[in-house]
Amino acid sequence: MRNAVVCSLALGALVLLGLSAQAQLLQKKALSLEAARKMVRAAEAEAERNHWSGVIAVTDEGGWLILLERMDHAAMTASVELAAGKARSAALFKKPIQALEDAINQGRYAAITARGFIEMRGGLPIVVEGEVVGGIGASFATPEEDEQVAKAGLASLSE
Repeated sequence: MRNAVVCSLALGALVLLGLSAQAQLLQKKALSLEAARKMVRAAEAEAERNHWSGVIAVTDEGGWLILLERMDHAAMTASVELAAGKARSAALFKKPIQALEDAINQGRYAAITARGFIEMRGGLPIVVEGEVVGGIGASFATPEEDEQVAKAGLASLSE
């Protein structure tokens, strides 16, 4: 009888500890590889519709690369670094990278020292239910093209 009571108390304590540990953990959204593929496909389709060729990148919320696509005939090999850097910057900065570029253009030159950030248009944060889960970056011929392609990729997530 005593052993049954001790076992019951021990089991109850384990259950309470389990609930306590579970209460300490947060649930967080994460970008899947399939979601990244969907965004890249949509961005690429937008580029192809306009006869553009470049590079598209998607990162997770920490700026780590999930997927990068260099389209055939991409004009600049530097676009590989730029697209990935724009996606990373948008994920970490949690804002469209145009905000950094605008800050610099409006005299906030200290923004240039933001180590590891790309301060050029074409990088957008990926926000799901108010939470930044990653970034998408595009590097084509002009800032307008970069942003248009990135926006097309981003829009595919809400479809």
